[in-house]
Amino acid sequence: MSALSAAFTQASNDVQQLPQRPDNLTLLKLYALFKQASTGDADGRRPGLTNPVGRAKYDAWAGLQGMTSEEAMQSYVDLVNSLKG
Repeated sequence: MSALSAAFTQASNDVQQLPQRPDNLTLLKLYALFKQASTGDADGRRPGLTNPVGRAKYDAWAGLQGMTSEEAMQSYVDLVNSLKG
């Protein structure tokens, strides 16, 4: 396991222990970075208007189209570290 992969795994555990819940935009960014790092570019159909939360998540993830897994991992780790205070 590379150092970046280990840091990403640790950050994904740390995010559950944050001192306070991040705002919705930050949560969307965390979700999108995690999905991009672990799955790659967004695929599948965009959720419909009756699913606004799913639609927002999909749009946030699709906005990272083309970002490499390593870039997404590093951005996720940096964001979680900044939230830890």
